Amino acid sequence: MKKLKIAVQKSGRLHDESLALLKDCGIYIDNGRDQLKAPATNFPLEIYYLRNGDIPQYLKDGVIDCAIIGENLLVEKGDGITIAGRLGFSKCRVSLAVSKFFEYDSIKDLNGKRIATSYPETTRNYLKQNGVEAELHIINGSVEIAPNIGLADAICDIVSSGSTLFKNNLKEVEVILKSEAVLAVSPTISENTGKILKKLRFRIESVLQGRDSRYVLLNAPNDKIEDIIKILPGMKSPTLLPLAKEGWSSIHSVVNRDVFWDVIEELKEAGAEGILVCPIEKMIV
Repeated sequence: MKKLKIAVQKSGRLHDESLALLKDCGIYIDNGRDQLKAPATNFPLEIYYLRNGDIPQYLKDGVIDCAIIGENLLVEKGDGITIAGRLGFSKCRVSLAVSKFFEYDSIKDLNGKRIATSYPETTRNYLKQNGVEAELHIINGSVEIAPNIGLADAICDIVSSGSTLFKNNLKEVEVILKSEAVLAVSPTISENTGKILKKLRFRIESVLQGRDSRYVLLNAPNDKIEDIIKILPGMKSPTLLPLAKEGWSSIHSVVNRDVFWDVIEELKEAGAEGILVCPIEKMIV
């Protein structure tokens, strides 16, 4: 039987979150110790554990059909590779940083300077867009040490919390790209394998929508129902059920996680009581 070949990072945070997503999609991997390839036991899928930097070329060559990978790496190495969906985790940014003692006013201050980076194409394109000419030093790993040892005046690297920059006396001055994990697809994927990918995407979207939503149950006097329903977005319409107590009803709805606390405060002001909030494992719309 034809299987979908999907790559994930061999180790690290993106690896762990990718496998957690597949598990939440109901896909279980028969994974032995130190395996570089492992099949799913209940879905036509085979997972490849690869070095992050190698994944874009494997996608281009059609060795794998799809991959969970950081968008920043696709921008750097993945020309021609399609993004099938954004996954909402492993968020970071590709940024320019300089010494905290560097008097920085604008990108023009990097004209003629030396920049150390693991993202030469991304850096070069950004500098070109801004009319800046600089000398690039390509480094794999420990880029942030370059200014301290006199190798470069600035760096371009991925930033998550900014703590590594702080520890190395650097300050972030330009955000080139905001990135997150994405589902990337090979340009050579076959029609049959594409059908399996469509099933996987359906599961992923259901899981992600569930993660981004909360199920809300509340009680309200009947004379407050109209005001409360105006606050609740729902999927199509809130569910309304009568309570045993006369003149009261139970209202059920779904609220987006990003606006959850604001909505709860409005509901309380509108007369809602006994508000219960539950996580949603999957959400099919």
